[in-house]
Amino acid sequence: MEEKIKITDYKVLGKLPDPFVMKDGTRITDPSQWEARRKEMYRDVIELQYGTIPPKPEVMQVELIQKGKDVANYRITAGTKEKTVSFYMKVFLPKDAGIHPAVVDGDLCWTYAFHDDFRQVFWEENILLVMFNRTELANDIQHEGRRHGPLYEVYPEYTFGALGAWAWGFSRCVDALEILGIADMNHIAFTGHSRGGKTAALAGALDERATIVNPNETNAGSCSCYRIHMSAINEDGVEKRSETLADLYKNFDFWLGEGMADYTQREQDLPFDCHMLKAMIAPRTLFVSEAVSDIWTNPVGTWMTSMAASEVFKFLKVPENLLWYFRDGYHYHHVEDVKMLVNVIKNRTEGRPLSDRFFRRPFEEKELIYDWRCPEQKND
Repeated sequence: MEEKIKITDYKVLGKLPDPFVMKDGTRITDPSQWEARRKEMYRDVIELQYGTIPPKPEVMQVELIQKGKDVANYRITAGTKEKTVSFYMKVFLPKDAGIHPAVVDGDLCWTYAFHDDFRQVFWEENILLVMFNRTELANDIQHEGRRHGPLYEVYPEYTFGALGAWAWGFSRCVDALEILGIADMNHIAFTGHSRGGKTAALAGALDERATIVNPNETNAGSCSCYRIHMSAINEDGVEKRSETLADLYKNFDFWLGEGMADYTQREQDLPFDCHMLKAMIAPRTLFVSEAVSDIWTNPVGTWMTSMAASEVFKFLKVPENLLWYFRDGYHYHHVEDVKMLVNVIKNRTEGRPLSDRFFRRPFEEKELIYDWRCPEQKND
């Protein structure tokens, strides 16, 4: 493979935990045991990392507030019987009428969401693009204290950070699509970029209605690797380093669960790593998209945890459901990334061949930092 970046510093803080080992020390041996293990992993992978997540709402309403030829705007109101939160959902309609696959994206607060070429890809391929502004649920700015935004007022007894609040919004959009009956509910994809990519991965782990989960360039706290720190010279000859948990918690502690503060200088002691979040999406389709020169996202780390997570997909007999790719360039949700997601959707819905650009590693291969493999099964 062509090496487009040169690794200059590489530290491994510890081996990746074995996702097949139960809390009592026994190791699962059959796919029928995976769901029990997945539920057991929830406390560490979800609640430690992101806090306790607000539940499915007691109140869920969706109201059409405006509809044009190419777009429809809705207001979602959801929460408890005592208190609700309201936010907008924008549905960019495809070129042909009918029931089509849908992509849910919480990044309506980012400028790329308003670029015609970004939306055009979905329009041409008859895929609904469903967008909402996640910051309507929880603020994305550091204040004094950690919890600012309306969803915290609805569920004050839960400990979720902003990522958990935003992930809750993904599920409410799926609820709305179910109520409206405007999408193919068998083909729902989640995507998002950077912090929005973190959110998409978390939402995909939480909501099994997402059949395809596509986190784009998530950085630390999602699809990277806590136990790998690296530096590399990018495509323009500039040396950069990867983001660590300490970096993330220093700048954005309100995104995460409070318990992660205890591990900011000892990631090797975490009871999980990012391969286990990826594994929680199995057996559904996970597509991890990255950029070669986005060194802050830890390219080696995200590749490493994808390789580790692939053992779970293999165990569940769906190795084809874990995909990853690196495009040239830097940190952005590029039209090229969107086209690759559409390629995956069309492969799953119509049998369109997958692009040959998947699985191209743009750096020197590193030794795997785990010595376990998926359990052998009797019929293997």
